[in-house]
Amino acid sequence: MVAIRGMFADTAPLANPHFRRLWQANIITVIGAQLTVVAVPAQIYAITGDSGYVGLTGVFGLLPLVVFGLWGGALADHFDRRVLLQVTTFGLIATSGLFWVQAALNVNNVWLMLGLFALQQAFFAVNQPTRSAVLPRLLPAAQLPAANALNMTVMMAGAIVGPMIGGILIPVLGYSWLYLVDTLTLFATLAAVWRLPALAVENRVGAPGLRSVIDGLAYLRLHPVLLTSFLLDLIAMIFGMPRALFPEIAHQSFGGPLEGGTEFALLMAAMPVGAVIGGVFSGWVSRVRRQGRAVIWSIVLWGAAITLLGLAVGLAPRWPLPMLAAACAFLMVGGGADMASAAFRQSMLLSAADDAVRGRLQGVFIVVVSGGPRIADTLHGYAAGLLGTAWTTGGGGLLVIALTALVAAIVPAFRRYRPA
Repeated sequence: MVAIRGMFADTAPLANPHFRRLWQANIITVIGAQLTVVAVPAQIYAITGDSGYVGLTGVFGLLPLVVFGLWGGALADHFDRRVLLQVTTFGLIATSGLFWVQAALNVNNVWLMLGLFALQQAFFAVNQPTRSAVLPRLLPAAQLPAANALNMTVMMAGAIVGPMIGGILIPVLGYSWLYLVDTLTLFATLAAVWRLPALAVENRVGAPGLRSVIDGLAYLRLHPVLLTSFLLDLIAMIFGMPRALFPEIAHQSFGGPLEGGTEFALLMAAMPVGAVIGGVFSGWVSRVRRQGRAVIWSIVLWGAAITLLGLAVGLAPRWPLPMLAAACAFLMVGGGADMASAAFRQSMLLSAADDAVRGRLQGVFIVVVSGGPRIADTLHGYAAGLLGTAWTTGGGGLLVIALTALVAAIVPAFRRYRPA
């Protein structure tokens, strides 16, 4: 009985009331957030019929993520982190509300949408490193892997429900209702953040300017294992995240409607399904000591799954329904691998960093984790116009495997890494 219980997610972090409230609020909020994740590319593709414009979300999302991710980490190492979470959550509510307004008024202006998306990403880039930086202040170090697995599971669960609901309801209700739900559900997170204790930074040094950002990067440079974890994630996301192609794949390869539909919803939801399954059975994560090797194998598995996804897309004209099922299965495997990789990498970063620089390192983390897929959106959108969706997807997966093996060979310290 004990062995069976050990297979399932470790829920010990939920005994902390502050973490529990944040986690429970995320169950509601992440569903609404994923509705917007689905609605923005679908609306842009419906307006333009061009994956290149969908890929521009990568350009418009990347710059604010880099600038405000790095600067937001410096802010999180200077100001009370509770206050920062309150301010940025208000900002996210406001931008989601503006998305709702433009859809309700049928503005149909791609550049307005991209501008709103950039503003939303700026608030997100400050909010997320601050949110992650508070975890070691709320929980003991031994519970961080379990806490990260729990957070990842909730995020991915919302990413299942959101795309399924959004993809199916877009043709029925339109985009405005999806944006409205996102706006309203964010108030759950605001309530949880409001009840946090004061979270002033311990041993605060300097001011949150450029010098502070540079000092944080210099700290990271002295920790090659953490630097390698960022590099591996960039490889996995830039070359192996073809989500900008999902509207085109769903429409042209699997016969879905132009404006979304079931095929698009299944592709968007499959990866989170795999991550949730991996999260539910994540009890093993807390027991792994060779975390560096675990990250390497997780990313190799991710690359293999994306390679097979490209193969399924290429064979779709012959067998559309079986290949749609295969594509979803491969995305599920990739989602489980990504969950494990993220849990280990985040735990390595949180446990190794001092509190005085934790916000800045989390800023780098959010730039890498969110910026990598933004680069991938642009890269895949452009490459698909030259190579097609199948070759772009499958080739990206092969590059992930090859580059991960190369980095593992060059940095043996990462392969051998174990937490202290």
